[in-house]
Amino acid sequence: MSKLSARIRLADAAFALFDERGYEQTTVDDIAERAGLGRTTFFRNYRSKEDVIFPDHDRLLALIRDRLATSSHSTALVAVSDAVRLVLLHYVEEGDLARRRYALTSKVAALRDREIASVGRYQRLFREFIADWMGGPTESASLRAELMAAAVVAAHNHVLRRWLRGESSDPVAEVDEAMREVLALFPAPGSSPAPGGGTTVVAFRTGQDIDTLLPSLRRLVEDGAER
Repeated sequence: MSKLSARIRLADAAFALFDERGYEQTTVDDIAERAGLGRTTFFRNYRSKEDVIFPDHDRLLALIRDRLATSSHSTALVAVSDAVRLVLLHYVEEGDLARRRYALTSKVAALRDREIASVGRYQRLFREFIADWMGGPTESASLRAELMAAAVVAAHNHVLRRWLRGESSDPVAEVDEAMREVLALFPAPGSSPAPGGGTTVVAFRTGQDIDTLLPSLRRLVEDGAER
């Protein structure tokens, strides 16, 4: 039996039990027994019950890192868009498993907290790459890298959630468009400022979704350029 087939059997068994008994009431032994495997096999594939639920973030982060590493200064933003698409495609290829995970993490607070923490790892990776692309470690560049990385992750998550809820028939096209929207807000370092001295963007935390937020940011930029 291959490791891949064991992982799939364990995941299928786990989600079936979570649906039947609830997440908290299901144990590792229950999952292994339902999958027809031993406890040792379970721990060769997953470190804990929680790990069965989530995608292999370490592998996805490595894929992103590899894609970003192949870019040059002039193709950095293309690499960012490609990396975002890689992650989205992983979830889309998971199909029903991704949707079952979404339903479960929406109901269990501890799992939702872990998912939020995992998002921070992606944002940190993008932030470090973007900061390096922007050049010198100035306060302004650091802020722009932070803003851009947050917007990149928000755009991906917005499209992903739409697909998970069955609201998007073409998530890849949607994420590509979302990335064009995001990257348009952040001119490349060294590009000429708009007439009138450019625009100052103030960062703030908001509960608005990306569809609401991006048009507002664009209007602010356009209004600043006209002054």
